[in-house]
Formats: sequence, structure tokens, C-alpha cells
Amino acid sequence: MDTITTWFMLGLLGELLGTAVLAYGYTLVPKGDRRRYLLLVAIPGIAVVAYALLFLGIGTIQSDGHTVYVVRYVDWLLTTPINVLYLGLLAHASRRDIAKLVGLQALTIVFGFAGAVTSSPVSYGLFALGGLAFAGVVYLLYRDVAAVATASLSDIEAGLYRTLRNFVVVLWLVYPVVWVLSQAGIGLMDVETTALVITYLDVVTKVGFGLIALYGRTTLVSIAESEGAVAAGD
Repeated sequence: MDTITTWFMLGLLGELLGTAVLAYGYTLVPKGDRRRYLLLVAIPGIAVVAYALLFLGIGTIQSDGHTVYVVRYVDWLLTTPINVLYLGLLAHASRRDIAKLVGLQALTIVFGFAGAVTSSPVSYGLFALGGLAFAGVVYLLYRDVAAVATASLSDIEAGLYRTLRNFVVVLWLVYPVVWVLSQAGIGLMDVETTALVITYLDVVTKVGFGLIALYGRTTLVSIAESEGAVAAGD
């Protein structure tokens, strides 16, 4: 088993474990939240399929002298819009803002993939377009959607929104740095190291996002129950 296959196997195991934990968490959240909570389970669940294919050596192409993991981009195209969809729903954002978030995030991945399969300098232009799309996502999350969250949610719920938003945005900002340093960019990072870093980021981002959301929801339930018990005692 070569080094890259090892990283993909570890990624598969990490996403499997995360999916199992989050699936169990489904039983811990209130019934009214469970439909939205399924989005959190779907994120690492989709990644399980992607990493299984990567482990089997399926879903790669050669482009301009480097390997492009097409399956990984399909994974991101499906999962990262779910992340921002969940944030929009959590904040009670308008359908219009949620549609903008999902669309811009999808464009970020599409342009990133297009940049990976083309030669420079065109690849850098496409990468820049993806960066602009992501800047739009960040703008909405930190301005329009954040304003709605502050106005419509309790302090604790708004705090959960900010924590999830900051968590995912900060980690997502590492991906373009890796892209630039990888063989698709200036080539300072070899294929094995790139696979390791991206796999680590994928597991932490996908599973971590769900665990933070799960902890936040169960904490809110505990607080509500405690306040209800106090009110009943009075």
C-alpha cells in the first residue's frame, strides 16, 4: 500500500467514524430539528463514498502533468454547499440569501476544479474566479446572514452560528493555500503531502462541523430543560 492510499484509508475511517457518531446524535436532538440535522450526517456520509473510491483508485485523471482527484471535487461540490445551507437555515436567513450562499459556494468548487484541469496562466485566472465566489460566500456569512442571526436568534444560538461560521471559513481558507502550493499550482508541495493535508482538513472540517453543531443543539436542549424545571419549581 503506497503512502497516498494509506492517507485515503485513514480519511475513509475518519469519515466513517464521524458519520456513525453524528448518526447516533440524530437520536439526541429534538424531533423538530431532526430533518435539518440530517444535513450534518450527510456531509461526512458523502465523504465516505468519496474516500472509498479514492482508496480503490477510482476517480482520478491526469492533467498538465499532475493528478487531479475528480471524486474529491465532486465530494466538495456536494458537501460544501450543504455546510452553508445549514448555516443559512440555522440563522433563519431568507431563501434568497441561502440560494446565493449555495450558488456561490458551488461556483467556488467548479472554478477550482476548472483551474486544476487547465494549464497556467489560465488555471490561475479560474482559481481567482473561484476565490471571488468564495469571497461572496464570506461576505454573506459575515454580513447579511450574520445580521439576521443576531436579530432572530437567542444569544446562545447566535453564538453557535458564529462558532460554526468561523470554524468552517477559517479551515476552508487553508484549501486554496494548499492548491497554490500543490502540483496544480507552483509545485512546492509533493503529491503525498498534499493528499495528507487535504485528507486531514476534510475529516476535521466535515466531522468537526457536525460535532460542534450537535454539541450546540444538545446544550440548548439542556438549558431549555433546566429552565423548564426551574419554572415548574417556582
